[in-house]
Amino acid sequence: MADAIHAEGLTWKTRGKVIVDDVRMTVPAGAVTGFLGANGAGKTTTLRLMLGLISGGGRTTYFGQPLEDWRDPARVVGAVMGGVAGHPRHSLAAHLRMVAAGAGLPGRRVTEVLDSVGLADTAATALGALSLGMAQRAGIAQALLADPPVLILDEPANGLDPHTIRWLRDTLRRLAAEGKAVLVSSHLLAEMQHMADHVVVLGRGRVVARTSVEDLARFGGEVVLQSPRAAELAEPVRRLDGTFTPGGDGRVRIRGLSRFLVGDLAADRGIPVHWLDERPPSLEDFYLSVAEEEFPIR
Repeated sequence: MADAIHAEGLTWKTRGKVIVDDVRMTVPAGAVTGFLGANGAGKTTTLRLMLGLISGGGRTTYFGQPLEDWRDPARVVGAVMGGVAGHPRHSLAAHLRMVAAGAGLPGRRVTEVLDSVGLADTAATALGALSLGMAQRAGIAQALLADPPVLILDEPANGLDPHTIRWLRDTLRRLAAEGKAVLVSSHLLAEMQHMADHVVVLGRGRVVARTSVEDLARFGGEVVLQSPRAAELAEPVRRLDGTFTPGGDGRVRIRGLSRFLVGDLAADRGIPVHWLDERPPSLEDFYLSVAEEEFPIR
């Protein structure tokens, strides 16, 4: 896949404190890239630097050119930085028509994008009366007006109900399947595991990891075993550099070994196994292994 976004050396400081520290990343076309980090990790500031909304160190290019060098930036990048902003008494349709006119787009695009995000029946609703979920959809509609090949969304799933989150996931994956580059920031790890193809992890303003969700399998999962003699596996598991964590009711959790190897260890020692299951690695496990945050992820 070709790179749609290339950022290098992004840096931003305030009052002598480094908020974004030499961030580098690429975002490919035709995929959803998750930008992960705890609240306060520097995700929003990084996105604002990439979009030229604030000035700092470093450089970001879109298909090889800085955004300011494109004749019509709205046809290159659509951004959602927290719903849709406009006069609270303006109807959604009126607001989008104004934005479309400013970008030199035909009025019919408003009807098309409202229909594409499921807000056709909400066109006459005032911006101030939109629910949080509707406002997030409206922001995506605005970002799609010029049909740009790049979408950047900052925490779009915040506060959304499960139905709207599922709609968001399906929509972003559909847009990526159409060839768009989608960069979405979030601290909701479980949801990002279902949404993203690739992840970039930010910790204390620095990129601490990059991986594909598919490659998380190499990170290793967890084997859960239940046996009345489970404790006898502790030493052989540790000799093979695995970790052994006892639980209740004869259950233990083993990391670093496959279920096949654990089963063989039990069979070689004549240990009866009442339950054996392998849980795939999670994005949360991966995140917590690489991000050096001083506060928990929720």
